[in-house]
Amino acid sequence: MAVQTQSPNSSQETEKQRWDRNFADLLQELRVAQTGVQILFAFLLTIPFSNGFPNATAFQKDVYVVALISAAFATALIISPVAFHRALFRQGRKPELVRYAHKMASSGLAFMLVSMVSSVLLITDYVLDWKWAIPLTVATGIWFVTFWAGLPFLHRNWGDDEDEDGFIDSGADRAA
Repeated sequence: MAVQTQSPNSSQETEKQRWDRNFADLLQELRVAQTGVQILFAFLLTIPFSNGFPNATAFQKDVYVVALISAAFATALIISPVAFHRALFRQGRKPELVRYAHKMASSGLAFMLVSMVSSVLLITDYVLDWKWAIPLTVATGIWFVTFWAGLPFLHRNWGDDEDEDGFIDSGADRAA
């Protein structure tokens, strides 16, 4: 017999508490993404000043611009929920803030994906033959899409049924 513990999204949670928790969770997630995209962006900002950049091909420079601009867009989108929160502070508009922040975070992650995959293409094309750079970049893109979109999409209904590892108890086994 499984013991059911109260989850953070239980029916005893008020709507305000749920929105507050959702926003706090989102901000925590954004802290991780923000650090990653800022490091990538900073790295990309230094590339044109390196000694090897003048030797880059036109293709590599084009890929660099895609990586740089998409990192800039990702940075703006991932930081935007903080600015939005400042603008709406104490106005009781947490639901709108959470919805907006979710869209901005998702869009920011999409641009971060483009920037990271473009960066991989830039570097692999610079140091390897294009016959290796293209498959490695495609594999990198598939890897990111798998973990950032595919698996979350496939597991979006976790918690609806009892997890096979026993971590989630929806109460289904209590009827037995």
